[in-house]
Amino acid sequence: MRKYPFLEEIGIEVLYEKDGESELAIDLENKHSTSWGSMHGGVTMTLLDVCMARAARSADPEETGTATIEMKVSFFQPGGRVGERAIAKGRVLHNSGRMFFCEGEVWNGEKLVAKALGTFKIFHAAKKEA
Repeated sequence: MRKYPFLEEIGIEVLYEKDGESELAIDLENKHSTSWGSMHGGVTMTLLDVCMARAARSADPEETGTATIEMKVSFFQPGGRVGERAIAKGRVLHNSGRMFFCEGEVWNGEKLVAKALGTFKIFHAAKKEA
């Protein structure tokens, strides 16, 4: 598995990624908080982006990278407080070759925090000619 310094820095843990689905977690710390003490929306959006990209990547065994083409997020409620654990779940809805259309959700316990739809482009390594 590739290393991602940004994800390691903020503490995202990959729990599962296989067959077009993924699940991530983050244990909320003070560095993830707004001035109100709840999870920052940027952390929520990062979880959504990564869980959807991971779902897309897991659906294509030949992938060598991915790029987010677009993402729409709806926030429903605060994401949680320090000491709580947020879970992000992603899945592929459709793929058309190298374009993957995905959905993602962030949960805090039984509470749905946010939902996203995103489009991701999958890259393959250039094949060398003999």
